[in-house]
Amino acid sequence: MTAPERSLTLRGRTALVTGGAGGIGAAAARELAGLGARVVVADRDGEAAARLADELEGSSWEIDLAELDAPAFADDALQERLGDVDILVNNAGLQHVAPIAEFGREEYRRILAVMLEAPFLLVRAALPGMYERGFGRVINVSSVHGLRASPFKSAYVAAKHGLEGFSKVVALEGGPHGVTSCCVNPGYVRTALVEQQIEQQSALHGIPPQEVLERVLLAESAVKRLVEPEEVASLIGWLASPAAGMVTGSSHTMDGGWTAH
Repeated sequence: MTAPERSLTLRGRTALVTGGAGGIGAAAARELAGLGARVVVADRDGEAAARLADELEGSSWEIDLAELDAPAFADDALQERLGDVDILVNNAGLQHVAPIAEFGREEYRRILAVMLEAPFLLVRAALPGMYERGFGRVINVSSVHGLRASPFKSAYVAAKHGLEGFSKVVALEGGPHGVTSCCVNPGYVRTALVEQQIEQQSALHGIPPQEVLERVLLAESAVKRLVEPEEVASLIGWLASPAAGMVTGSSHTMDGGWTAH
């Protein structure tokens, strides 16, 4: 009986990364391309997605994951788009910081659409092809907030907790077909989204941005720095590889010790 393949190569595989034009998504796209995958960069910023796709000799998909009633989300359109995808990285996200009593209904729905409902639709479309080929990787970029909560982030925390549960169901259903599903759970990553949060938290708490970083964002972290996008991408690359074939249904923290408390 031969041992399972332990190589990290992704040659011959197709990967799709949502929110792929910047931040964690762009770093993940570069990592997967570097491992040999053909990468589809999906982002609502079509020009930025196309530029990165050209750099990586891949392709781009201009898509707004909040517009779930658009023709692109019709079942047949999604199946055509994702039928050959072997590695699906659900990375796209957004944030809104406000007390629950002041949190707008539409903003709440938009966050859940992008970060919970859209991943379900994409996974549903990709699974038949993955099952047929006997290989698939669903990698959900969750957050430490998929495992913990913070005030003023009701929609984000709810969406990430939901994504954690959905990821486990995909793992249980996909396992017999060679499909794994995991969550990656970084703490605060050096991205434009976090810079926006620092500004919002500064206004909410009435303290300077640098104090937000030290007293709010990194208060629970043993390692007092932001996570770099490339660090998250390296974990995504490993989870996508044949070497991670027995890693499924799990959540992988990269939070500087936050969840060690």
